[in-house]
Amino acid sequence: MIPYQSALLPFLFLAAFSSILAEGCNRTCGGSSVPYPFGFSSGCPIRLNCNGTAAILRGGYPVVNITSETILLGIPANCTRPFEAALDLFGGNYAMTPRNSLFLRKCSSPSPACVISTEIISEGLHLERCGLKGDNISCYSDHTEDRYLSREKTAEIKCRLLFTSLRYSGNSTSQAELVFGEAELGWWMNGDCRCSANATCAPVNTSVAGKMGYRCTCDPGFAGDGFAAGDGCRVQVSSCSASKYISGRCARSGLLVAGIIAGALLMAGLAFLCHLFHRRRTASKSQETIERLLSEASCTIPVYSYRDIEQATDHFSDANRRGTGAYGTVYVGKLPGNTGVVAVKRIQRRDTDSLEQITNEIKLISSVSHPNLVRLLGCCMDRGEQILLYEFMPNGTLSQHLHGERGEGLSWTSRLSIAAETANAIAYLHSAVHPPIYHRDIKSSNILIDHNFGAKVADFGLSRIGMTESSHISTAPQGTPGYLDPQYHQDFHLSDKSDVYSFGVVLAEMITGMKAVDFGRAPTEVNLAALAVDRIGKGRMEEIIDPFIKVNVDEWTLVSIRKVAELAFRCLAFHKDLRPSMKEVAEELEMLRDGELDGGVEMAQEGKSRRLVLMSATKVDSPVSVQDAWLSEQSSSSTNVSMSSVNR
Repeated sequence: MIPYQSALLPFLFLAAFSSILAEGCNRTCGGSSVPYPFGFSSGCPIRLNCNGTAAILRGGYPVVNITSETILLGIPANCTRPFEAALDLFGGNYAMTPRNSLFLRKCSSPSPACVISTEIISEGLHLERCGLKGDNISCYSDHTEDRYLSREKTAEIKCRLLFTSLRYSGNSTSQAELVFGEAELGWWMNGDCRCSANATCAPVNTSVAGKMGYRCTCDPGFAGDGFAAGDGCRVQVSSCSASKYISGRCARSGLLVAGIIAGALLMAGLAFLCHLFHRRRTASKSQETIERLLSEASCTIPVYSYRDIEQATDHFSDANRRGTGAYGTVYVGKLPGNTGVVAVKRIQRRDTDSLEQITNEIKLISSVSHPNLVRLLGCCMDRGEQILLYEFMPNGTLSQHLHGERGEGLSWTSRLSIAAETANAIAYLHSAVHPPIYHRDIKSSNILIDHNFGAKVADFGLSRIGMTESSHISTAPQGTPGYLDPQYHQDFHLSDKSDVYSFGVVLAEMITGMKAVDFGRAPTEVNLAALAVDRIGKGRMEEIIDPFIKVNVDEWTLVSIRKVAELAFRCLAFHKDLRPSMKEVAEELEMLRDGELDGGVEMAQEGKSRRLVLMSATKVDSPVSVQDAWLSEQSSSSTNVSMSSVNR
C-alpha cells in the first residue's frame, strides 16, 4: 500500500530532473525549465536562447509563457526598433496568430488597419513617447481565415520601425482584454507524428502553404508533453484519490509508476554525482594550475570565485557586455567590496590552447609595470571558467574612435599623443624588460583609451618572452591579418621588428582613418599597408589623410602628419632590418609630440605667407622623403620592396 502523499513525492522529483533525463536537448535556464520541444541546445526542435535567468526567442524577445499551443512573448515599446525585428516572430516551427496587431512607425503608405496619434499612444496608454507631436503610429493585422499570419505578407509592409505589439486575450466564455507589449505565437512540430504512448497526434495547418504540422496531447488521465522524444505521458496522480490508491487499477498504476520513477531517479542521481565529481576535479586542477602559476610569477593578484564574478556582472547580462573578440567576451562589473568598475574578460575557448593563452597573459602582465600597459586586477579559474579582470577603460578602443564606432572623431594632437604613449609601452617591453617581451598582436583594437584619452596596450595572450631565435618559430597562425609581419609567411618567425611592422599599420590607421583590411575598397587598396606604402612613397600622402583631420588643417599639423607618415613608411619595410627599433620609433614620436606641446614649432607671419620653423627636427634618416612628390622613375627599391610585403 502506497499512501497518496508518498506516491506524489516521486513525481515532484521527476519534474526536477526532467531536463537531465531528456537526451540531446537542454531545457533548463537558470532556475527554471521549459517543456519539450522547446530548449536551449542544438538538439531541441524549437531552440530558445538563455540570458542566464530567462528564456529569450530569436530577436531578443523574452518568453513570458509557453502553453500546449502558444508562445507568449514580451515586446516592450521601443521607438528605434527596426521593422526587420518583426520577421523574427516567424520561424520554421512558429508564427504569429491572428490575435495580434503590430504597431509600426515611419510608414511610407497608410496601413491597411489603422493610424493612431502618437499622443494617444504615449499619454492614454502610458507608453514611451516617440517623435514629434503629430507623428502617427500605424497598426497592422491580418484577420484572414488562415490560422497564422503570413511572414511573406508581413515582410511587404512599407514601414521602417516596429514600436510594439497588441495582443487580444479572451474567448466567448471570458472577458476580452487588449494587452499592449505582448505577442502571441502559435507553434507546431514538422514532419510525421512522433507522439508517445497514451498521446494523441493533432494536425496543425501552418502558415506555410501546403505544409502541415502536428502537436501531441496526452490522453485523459495522463500528463506530460506527449512527445516520444520528450517526457511523454505519465499517469496523472490527481486523477486517483487517496482511497483509490488502496486497491484496484489506480494502485497498480501508482506502484508501477513509482518503481519506474525510483529507478530513473537512481540513475539520474548517479549521473549527477559523477558530473559533480568531474566538475569539482576539473575546478581543483584549474585552481592548482593558477596557484602554481601565480607562485612561479611571484605575483599577488587576487583570485575570485565564479560566484563573485557572476554577481559583479549581473550573471553576465547583455547590458554589461562590451564586446567579443577571438578568445573571449568582455563585460563590465563591480566586485564586492570594490568601489571601482572593472573589465571582465571571459574566455570562450576553454581548451588547452586557451588555458595556455590565459596563463601566459597572467604571467607576463604580472611581471611588468608601465603607465601605458593595462593593469591586471585579478583572475578566476572556478567551475571550469577562465576569467581575467582588468582596469576598466571607459573610452573604448582606438579602433572604435578611428572608424566611427565611438565618439565624434579624434583630433591629430590626440592621435599623436596616443601614438607616442603606445610606442613608449611597446618600447618598454622590448628594451626595459629582461628578457624582452614581444607582444605579437599590436593592433588598434588592442589599444585602450582611458578617461583622459590616454593609451594603454592590452591583450598579451599571444605575447612571448624573447629568448633564442628558434623559440619564436611557429607554423601556427599568429597575429591578426592586415597587421601581421609579411616575413612571417617566409620564415614563420616573429620578433621585435614584427611588433614594429604592426605598429606601422596602426600609424597608417591614425593618418587615414581607414581599417587595416577592408574589402569594400578597390582590390589594390584592400590592404592598408599596401595603400599607405604606395601613396607615401610617391609623395601623394595627402590623398589618404583622414577627412576629419584634413579639414582646416594648419601647417604644423600637415608637417607633423608627413613626419608620422614617413615613420610609418619605414616601419612597414618588408625586410625587418630596414625597420627602425621600437625605441627609435618612440623617441621620434616623443619629439614630434613635444614640438607641439612645448612650443617646438614656431609660426611667423610674413605678409600673407606663413613661415614654418620646425625646432625639433627628426634625427633618424629615412629611406624615402615625403616632403616632395617623386617622379615615377624615382620610386626606389624601398618602395617596391615594401609593396611586395602585402602581396605575399
